[in-house]
Amino acid sequence: MTLMMYGIKNCDTIKKARRWLEEHQIAYQFHNYRADGLEQSQLTALIRLVGDWQPLINTRGTTWSQLSDAQRAAVTDAESACALLLAHPALIKRPLLVSGERTLLGFNAESYHAFTAEKE
Repeated sequence: MTLMMYGIKNCDTIKKARRWLEEHQIAYQFHNYRADGLEQSQLTALIRLVGDWQPLINTRGTTWSQLSDAQRAAVTDAESACALLLAHPALIKRPLLVSGERTLLGFNAESYHAFTAEKE
C-alpha cells in the first residue's frame, strides 16, 4: 500500500514530516493541495477516512483567523465544510497521512513511528 501525504509544500510541519519519512527511508507520495489541486470527491473520501469533517479544519492557522465570523459560523456540516475547504485548501489541517483505510492527522515523531510500523 502506498503511503500518501497530503498538505502544502511550504508548511513547516509538512517539512518536518517529510524530513522524518525521508530520514527513516519510508517511501511516500506527496499531494500538494495548491499544485495538484483538490477535487470534491477527494475531499469527501478524506473526510470519510478521517471519520468526520471537524478534525480536518485547522482553526489555529492564519487562514481561519482571516475568515469573517459569518464564514466561520457557516461551517455546520460536512457539505459546508467541503465547500470552505475546497475554496481555502490551506484550512486543511496538515499533514494528513493516508495508508489504505488508515489516517494520521498532524505530525509527531512517535505517532509517525507507530503509524508506519503498522501493517494494513
